[in-house]
Parts: sequence; C-alpha cells; structure tokens
Amino acid sequence: MNYDLIVIGGGPAGYVGAIRAAQLGKKVAVVERDRAGGTCLNWGCIPTKSLLRNAELFHTMSHRAAEFGFQFDNLSFDWSKIVGRSRGVADKMAKGIEFLFKKNKIDYLRGDGTFQDARTVRVKAADGQEQTHTAEKILLSTGSATRPLPDLPFNGKTVIGSRDAMTLPTQPRSMVIMGAGAIGVEFAYFYNAFGTKVTLIEMMPRILPVEDEEVSAVVQKSFVKDGIKVLTGTKVENTEVTDKGVKVTAAGEKGAPELIEADVLLVAIGVTPVLPGGLDFKRDARGYLQTDDAYQTNVPGVYAAGDIIGPPWLAHVASWEAIQCVEGLFDGKTPRKVTVFPGCTYCQPQVASVGLTERAAKEKGMAYKVGKFPFLASGKAQAVGEGDGFVKILFGAEHGEVLGAHLVGPEATELVAELGLAITLEATHEEIEATIHAHPTLAEAIHEATGAAYGMAIHI
Repeated sequence: MNYDLIVIGGGPAGYVGAIRAAQLGKKVAVVERDRAGGTCLNWGCIPTKSLLRNAELFHTMSHRAAEFGFQFDNLSFDWSKIVGRSRGVADKMAKGIEFLFKKNKIDYLRGDGTFQDARTVRVKAADGQEQTHTAEKILLSTGSATRPLPDLPFNGKTVIGSRDAMTLPTQPRSMVIMGAGAIGVEFAYFYNAFGTKVTLIEMMPRILPVEDEEVSAVVQKSFVKDGIKVLTGTKVENTEVTDKGVKVTAAGEKGAPELIEADVLLVAIGVTPVLPGGLDFKRDARGYLQTDDAYQTNVPGVYAAGDIIGPPWLAHVASWEAIQCVEGLFDGKTPRKVTVFPGCTYCQPQVASVGLTERAAKEKGMAYKVGKFPFLASGKAQAVGEGDGFVKILFGAEHGEVLGAHLVGPEATELVAELGLAITLEATHEEIEATIHAHPTLAEAIHEATGAAYGMAIHI
C-alpha cells in the first residue's frame, strides 16, 4: 500500500499523530509491534494508575479507618486481582484506541517496522510474514525503554524494570528501588502500601530532584512516616544477584557503605530510545534523534516525535509534539517545540508542577513573587481528610504573570491544569484573583495562593 503518512509506533505520539492526520483527510497507517497505545497505555501511565488507586484505597483502610469511622475484621487483599484489574484497564483502553483507528479509517499494521529506504517501511508480523509499504511522509514514534544497569541485566524476577514491576506474580517481601524520579517514587508508594519493605535510593540530594525543593521535602517526610527507607545523596557501589534475591551496597557522602538485602531490585534510573533499523539517523550524545523545528530528522521526509527525540519523557508532551508535526505537514501550520508542560507524580501525596521553579527563576535572574497556601487551611481538603501539602505559585514581579506553579497534596495532578492554562494565556494574578472559585473545592487553594503573593489571602 502507498500512504500519505506511515507512523511507526502506536503510543501517545504515534496514535495521536495518526488520528490527527486522518482528520485532515490523509491516508494513514500505524505500525505497532506490541499493541495500540504503546508503553504508556499498556505498560506505563494507565496500568500504574490502576495499581496506585488500589494502593491508595488499601492504605487508607489499613492505616486510617478509625479516623473515618470504619472498622474492619481481617482486612486483606488479593494480589492477583490487583494486578489483574490493572491489566484489564489497560486492555480496555487499548481496545478503545483500536476502535479509533477503525473510526478514522487508519490501517493498523501489527508487527516490527524497519526501513527499506526513506520512503519504504518493511513490517514483519509475529508469524514471520513480511509486507512492504510506502509513504510520502513517515513519522517515527517508537518511544523508549527502561535503561538497565550496565553490568546487571534485567532477569524479570529479582532484577526488574518498571514493566516487570507491574506484573510480579507474587508480592515481594522486600524491595530496593534505585532511582527516585517519578517512576521510582510511584512504585515505592505502591509496594509499601501493601506491606513490602521498601528502600528508595537516590544519588541526588533529594527525591523527585526535578521538582520544587519544598515539594520534595513533603513527599519524603510522608514516605518516611509510612515506613519507606529513603536514602538520598547515595550511590549504589555494588550489586549482586543471590539465590534469595539481591544484595546492594549503597554509600552516602558520609559514613560507611551499607549492605542492603532484598527480594527484588527495581531499576528506575531512566530510559533509552528505541529506534527502528535501516537508516542512519543523526543522534545526540545520549542516542536520541535530532530534529529540526518541523520535527524532521536528518533524513528528508522522515519525522520524529515523543520520547525518541529526548526529554521530557511524558505522554502528553509526545501527543502534543505529534500534533504539531502533523499539522505542520498537512495543515500549513508552523510547528512549535515544547516549552511549558505539566509534570505529574501519582503517589500520595500527589505532585504536579508547570513552568519555572524558584531555582530556575533565580538562575535566569528573574524578579518574582511567591504565593503559597497550605491544604491544612482548605475546608475541602480537611473534609476529605487530606490536609498535607500546599499550592505554590510564582508571579513575575513586574507584570504579575504566572511563571510557574508547584503543588503537592490532594488531586494535585488535576489542579495543575488551571495553572498551565494560566501560563498559556499569560494570565496575571489579578485575573486569577478576579475568577470566582467554587466553595468548597480544592481549587480554592489556587485562588488563595494567588492572593497570598500580594497580601490578599483570606484564610491564612
């Protein structure tokens, strides 16, 4: 077949870009080796949120039942059903993407896609059969995979990546998690909630190192309170697989190295790009594809979006990039590269941010004001029993525009959208202050934090 666009990779960049191209009247095919939705939908964003919801419910019932007036006898859980629910959610969503392909008349080609040349894609199905297809334009969106330790490959049992962590057949009694970014922190919360003894190791001075420092401190305090052993400023010096599990030697800046034994080591130190073979692409020092302002690679007619062009490795950024690329190709719009985007971590308490941190603003030499409102003073947060955390907003000192926002606490990942919109619209503190926020809601914290920056907060 000959297409206007062939998309290799059916994840958040690929399937979204394909659907947008089809909406613009183009003949489109998507090549996917696993299943529609890619890693995010099948082995990342969606199934992990299912697991985390289970963890949140069980943690609340097992630790806070009396607070809410509940009593339980022999509270327990079924690990296989917890994992099974997660897989069921992913399966349902994947079927939804496949339906969207049919709805938009997109050809869905299951198999491994490689290049025969810059206009021809060879698709090898699971049964070994091969087909070749041509296209005027090709969009690469093959994503990334968990990066293993150089001298310790994954074995799916005692040394695992995030994909294995979602489907372990039995719950480990103990786990060491190496890397305290969003993935490491989410799995630390999940496993600890069900009683696994978790040690979280981060070589940077704090967990969630890309987030606001005060936000990281709130999450770490909560984790330690819940029994997670958190080691920051700590490097893993040695790892060993044993008959019983793993041994990890970790050393901080001060003190003697510590030997930690556990059933499982979860490696969450980053990702590496996954690229199809057949063409010689220009890459950066870390292996990610280099693209121009229109998302075109060094090979004319071949474009790329999502994780394979480098950070931020976020599903919503990948989708946005793919739409920018496709609309530039087929709708005459000038593509944009990502600048401002939300980042979310779905542990409890939740974490969300958008725009500049205080550190970044200082490094840029920008004058700013800070407004901060604690959920402890929020009526809705108290009503739902989630008073930890805060909303923190940075405003430009001269014009009062929103420069950045940092949230930790109940439904932070939902609340951040308003602040992202504020940055996009170049809204000022006056416009947020003039917007009536419903009472009682968690969103009132945004209104109050805005007022706090200018001495107008009512409830603190």
